Amino acid sequence: MKRWILVVLALAACDPQVIADKAVARAAQAVITPVMGPQAALCIVEAAEPAELRALAVDYGVEAGTTTIANIMAIAKRPQAAACIAQSAAVR
Repeated sequence: MKRWILVVLALAACDPQVIADKAVARAAQAVITPVMGPQAALCIVEAAEPAELRALAVDYGVEAGTTTIANIMAIAKRPQAAACIAQSAAVR
């Protein structure tokens, strides 16, 4: 009985918007990874705005087009993303 109460409380604590945002971020990361690599993809996802992530996630399951690649590169040039990418490259 205690387990069910814990499960119900855990599910109640889940915010649907947070779950949706995480799904969009994962889809965007899957689009970015073939273009920039896995470490850079994480950096770009962290630096992107929610609207940008949604725009990138649209290409999930297909090859990134020229507009998507341009958007990825624009986000990668931001100071936060560039520093993260440089740091992840140095760790390797």
